[in-house]
Amino acid sequence: MLKRKSTESGHRRKFLAIIDDTPECARAVVYAALRAEHTAGALALLYVIEPGAFQHWIGVENIMRAEAMDEAEAALGRFADIVRRHATIEPELVIREGVRSEEVMKLIAEDEDIAILVLGAGAEKDGPGPLVTSIAGKASGTFPIPITIVPGSLGDDDIRAIA
Repeated sequence: MLKRKSTESGHRRKFLAIIDDTPECARAVVYAALRAEHTAGALALLYVIEPGAFQHWIGVENIMRAEAMDEAEAALGRFADIVRRHATIEPELVIREGVRSEEVMKLIAEDEDIAILVLGAGAEKDGPGPLVTSIAGKASGTFPIPITIVPGSLGDDDIRAIA
């Protein structure tokens, strides 16, 4: 089990939210931002650039990697603005390249202040969404930190009331 340092002097409990293009992502970010603010914690937003998009010639690979990085920075900027609208904290922005579930685990292992992973569950009938399925569903019993799953159907006022 990974030792967390969020309760030690000089450390703060950090919430981690994964940024993607699903509607439920914003619900998770709002909840994580408010929980971090209300508990004097911190918030990290992680965007993972998936592999496989760069399996071309070197010139094309470099262009595609640069475009993916631009997209990641833009997405993190949009979600950082959401955080600022709902809370008075400044999120830490992290970009990784790799398999999403592996990069989440690597970041948790590297940053000993990360104490809670916050995921948004889809409100649609076709399941809870890709993140909940891939991360929480498969490894929830052995995951190194607690996972909070925020229903995608919750509005801002609902989230504010429970955060």
